Amino acid sequence: MPRIIHDLFSLEGKTAVVTGGTGVLGGMMARGLAQAGAQIAIVGRRQEKAEEVAASIRAAGGKAIAAPGDVMDTAQMEALRDQVTAEWGKIDILLNAAGGTTPEATVPADKTIFDMSLEAMRHVIDLNLIGTVIPSMVLGEAMAQHKTGCIVNISSMNAQRALTRSPAYSAGKAGIDNFTRWMAVELASKFGEGLRVNAIAPGFFIGDQNRALLLNPDNTLTARGQKIIDHTPAGRFGNPEDLIGALIWLCSPGARFVNGTVIMVDGGFNAFSGI
Repeated sequence: MPRIIHDLFSLEGKTAVVTGGTGVLGGMMARGLAQAGAQIAIVGRRQEKAEEVAASIRAAGGKAIAAPGDVMDTAQMEALRDQVTAEWGKIDILLNAAGGTTPEATVPADKTIFDMSLEAMRHVIDLNLIGTVIPSMVLGEAMAQHKTGCIVNISSMNAQRALTRSPAYSAGKAGIDNFTRWMAVELASKFGEGLRVNAIAPGFFIGDQNRALLLNPDNTLTARGQKIIDHTPAGRFGNPEDLIGALIWLCSPGARFVNGTVIMVDGGFNAFSGI
């Protein structure tokens, strides 16, 4: 039995590219992939931070390199692809964890949608959706040449529910859900069953961008943070490591017949009706 479990979930010998690997969630997921045996290329716009995450993986006994790049720049993604394939031969896994939002693309409690900047909305939608499409096209083509590979996109609970204040982020993540299903069909039907595309939709996790919205300076809950906890059956925010199990499963041979799905990791938030 232990051997069967190992064969189902080990990522030994696999090469993974993690965009947004310099962030809180992306960095933790990159470390999880490394612990499962994969060698990791950390992609982010901040070279120092990418080096820091890669160094932490190597210090823990894993293999990792920093591969700075902007997911919105096709030429940079092509250079990244060439760098990783020159280093390790081929790309087996792409984790699209880059994304985010800006205050200008949100609707504060004292404002309405009519006050929001359309330019800011375009930027956030592009960052989340096009910032997933470009790496998927560039690195997915390299996978298609070998007829094997796994892409995991990061969606959000905002794509599942109409949550207040974040129309741009919600729209971008909703686009990722649809693109995930479309790309899954495209790759598998035209290049074979060895190519799979799935997504993970995290619930509420504390990150750099939402910390002030959910927590007060003394780490007590804000009114919005309390409302979220009240609607989360697990009674807490997610911890970054809570995403690792679903990620490793989706990337492993154990999920070889799983394609075009969006897996919710949300402590039951999406299942709860509020009564």
